[in-house]
Amino acid sequence: MTDPNTTIIEGRRADTGRRIRLVANGGFVASMEETESPGQAAAGPDELWIAPGFVDLQINGYGGEDINLTGADMHQRVETVKRLVRAVLASGTTSFCPTVITASFEQMKDCMTAVRLACEQDELTASAVAGIHMEGPYISGENGPRGAHPAEHVRDPDWAEFSAWQEASGDRIRLVTLAPERPGAAEFIRKLTEAGVVASIGHTAADHDHIAAAVEAGARMSTHLGNGAHPQLPRHPHYIWSQLAEDRLAASVICDGHHLHFSVVNVMHKVKGETLLLVSDAVHLAGLPPGTYRTHVGGEVELLPSGRLHMVDNPNLLAGSAVSLADCVGRFAQMTGSPLATAVAMATDRPARLLGCAGIGTLEIGQAADVVTFRWNAEAGKLDVQAVYKRGRLVGPERRGEIVPRT
Repeated sequence: MTDPNTTIIEGRRADTGRRIRLVANGGFVASMEETESPGQAAAGPDELWIAPGFVDLQINGYGGEDINLTGADMHQRVETVKRLVRAVLASGTTSFCPTVITASFEQMKDCMTAVRLACEQDELTASAVAGIHMEGPYISGENGPRGAHPAEHVRDPDWAEFSAWQEASGDRIRLVTLAPERPGAAEFIRKLTEAGVVASIGHTAADHDHIAAAVEAGARMSTHLGNGAHPQLPRHPHYIWSQLAEDRLAASVICDGHHLHFSVVNVMHKVKGETLLLVSDAVHLAGLPPGTYRTHVGGEVELLPSGRLHMVDNPNLLAGSAVSLADCVGRFAQMTGSPLATAVAMATDRPARLLGCAGIGTLEIGQAADVVTFRWNAEAGKLDVQAVYKRGRLVGPERRGEIVPRT
């Protein structure tokens, strides 16, 4: 009789290239054995690959579900978080940071509370939420660096305010993006660091000295480096150069083929090396079919088959990221010519280690059985998710065709 708590997965490991038989029991990896004999054929186009479930440090929404939902009661917010988790899981990402963006105190508190309640009510949600990413409101108020964050809610760091949000979240805020030029930012970063929260530089117009001070205070990452920036910058110095030059800063990038030119991705990869990681920064339209949508902020946007999401009245202006982290893995490998193993590590082990999440991000005996299987087309840069397992339980794949556009 087959043990219902046991899952067997066979395929080729993305990190080593060796074929294995992985056995999961009780939600953890119980054993792995190589099944490849000497001289066996190299990977073919129909090969099934195995990797740890992807870890995304920045997701605003997915599959029509928006973590920053407005005009909703708490029950609606909580159910939205639960549905979001299931949509994200089906895409191949098994751990992620719901990202709460700049808004009023009450709106951000409600978002934090909803994540806490969803985790308390639903075991699957609790297992998938690696922590909350608080992106703003302590960011630059300048056009360009501010991005799509509402100017009326941008403000200086306030520890009492942050502490209230952290309490509402049940101590789930694990990552904070802020601009180091805001008054009080360096001291705020010190307090975050002492509290075990990762401080990340982003949506900033800082000069070199402000960035240096932030790093000395404990900042450890740059959020979606190269985006949330002025359309034109001085030749040198400027805040992108300063962050690239700082070895103590890891950096996340949105590698959807639209947010950064492939030449920029290559430079960042060469400079940051093993401290570069991938994020999707997906908005709620990610995972939906191509088409025209009206967003909750009142603007019409168009989602193209390529995954590009732009404003209808100004196609040159992106309206967010609409791809999964699996998509970013494939596109990064194609853009840079990197081995599949490198691209996968940038979306698994590296973000997990940065956030301090033990038990995820690698395939090892005793680790959580969070696993994704996929087929890989290197020439097209296409990673086609086949199955997703969370703690050994099948939770995917994604069914894009079953989602109806919301207009």
